[in-house]
Amino acid sequence: MSIAALIVAAGRGTRMGIGLPKQYRALAGKPVLRRTVEALRADSRIKHIMCVIHVDDHALYEECMGEDFSLIHYPVTGGATRQASVLAGLEALAAFNPDHVLIHDGARPFLSTDLLDNIIDGLQTHQAILPALQVVDTLQRVDDNQLCLTTVPREGLWRAQTPQAFQFESILAAHRTVEGQDLTDDVAVARATGMQVTVVEGSESNFKLTTEVDFIRGEIMLSKLMETRTGSGFDVHQLVAGDHVTLCGIKIPHSHSLSGHSDADVAMHALTDALLGAIGDGDIGAHFPPTDPQWKGAASHIFLEHARDLIAKKHGRIVHIDLTIICEEPKVGPHREAMRANLAHLLSLELDRVSVKATTTEQLGFTGRKEGIAAQAIASVELPASVRGL
Repeated sequence: MSIAALIVAAGRGTRMGIGLPKQYRALAGKPVLRRTVEALRADSRIKHIMCVIHVDDHALYEECMGEDFSLIHYPVTGGATRQASVLAGLEALAAFNPDHVLIHDGARPFLSTDLLDNIIDGLQTHQAILPALQVVDTLQRVDDNQLCLTTVPREGLWRAQTPQAFQFESILAAHRTVEGQDLTDDVAVARATGMQVTVVEGSESNFKLTTEVDFIRGEIMLSKLMETRTGSGFDVHQLVAGDHVTLCGIKIPHSHSLSGHSDADVAMHALTDALLGAIGDGDIGAHFPPTDPQWKGAASHIFLEHARDLIAKKHGRIVHIDLTIICEEPKVGPHREAMRANLAHLLSLELDRVSVKATTTEQLGFTGRKEGIAAQAIASVELPASVRGL
């Protein structure tokens, strides 16, 4: 079945106080909305992802998403209410004719694979699915003066979560039918038009970021769930007649060039292998075979960005890279800062997380004889300790 995801992120987050809307605030170094999108993007069953955003937030959205979200459709501008925003998103998704849609809050970034499995499995046999948790605390009805009035029986009460999942045409028709009413969520819309909604077990970790305490809880969760891995890479390319070498994507005038199937950027090749090693995903040759003619003369940033994207798909992040270039010539020093800046840009890293060094072999060996250039790299990557257990 074809599944689309609609992420509702048009709210102002007034309970958070003054500052950025909460969906664009950083959580462990990454915007909340980006984390939410990545959680859905990682599931191959979801073919279309679209965000609904506030009319004033397009610049924030573009900064949050970056340039590498090719699987994310252009965002839709939301309405005055959540209900109006969802309807706008559903109307836009109709062009892709999905069978089902998951409607999710942009401020719920801790969406696990297990929870998605429960929801999508439920769609196999039910028209609508609500992830929810049974209420276990005693409930009290309180007046405006903070005085308890009565105890509310908790039997049969559940706490609703998202993503709420529906047969697409049914929920679109339901939203069109109740347009203009003020219903609190999409299950309320579905029930108002007679649709049956089935509950599946939600997740305590799938909480909505609403207050500062929620952000603190999220930071603690992420710090406990992440583990640091280290990968190393090494590469060598021969020097041949030419007029420049390319190192870290920087073209350096020189009396020779590096020989290779691609642009022979030995530094980027070593770094790509280090990143792949950190996630246990082979080496550059396995992903880009030198026997494949399509990579003839290819720019090596393609390989590096591929490794970066593989890490992102695993919900990981690059923490630090350390690269050493081994050669007698050309001199790396005058170009070091340009190299660092280019790598930082390609990997979306702060500059102080990128180290580029150079050394010689004191005229010993093939590098000492100026027959080639070598590079070695170390990369530190943080990955979820358990991808299924957020």
